[in-house]
Amino acid sequence: MIKLKDILGLVSQGNGSASSHMKNLIEVAAVDGQFLDVEMNLLKTIAKRHGISDSRLQEIRKNPGAIKFEIPTGKQEKFSQLFDLVHMMSVDDQVHEEEWKLCNLFAVKFGYERSRVEELIESVKSNIQNGQSLSETMKRVEWMLG
Repeated sequence: MIKLKDILGLVSQGNGSASSHMKNLIEVAAVDGQFLDVEMNLLKTIAKRHGISDSRLQEIRKNPGAIKFEIPTGKQEKFSQLFDLVHMMSVDDQVHEEEWKLCNLFAVKFGYERSRVEELIESVKSNIQNGQSLSETMKRVEWMLG
């Protein structure tokens, strides 16, 4: 059951923020020179969660320069987007240096402390590989960064 709070959250973050997030995910997926099916499937799943249609996703992919980068607002949204980015980086079981650097860059832009970003991303990646949810991962990371 969809909660009114969730709908209002999507409306308040606007389609621009969701489009920016899709663009960021596409950049992480493509930075290693490949765009694998497993990455595209994850991208479509995340897009659906954010109310982005397949046709809009294709527009973003074809013309990423038209999408303005937006820093997510709020602690939950920042962490959720970082979680998705790290998931995209590691979904093919191969983390390329360029993907790692890009996730680091996004984490810093989102306002995470530069000196803790490596540890943060490694922790998120480990939790994803162990099948832990976004909320479980966020609790662990909050405790870790404490």
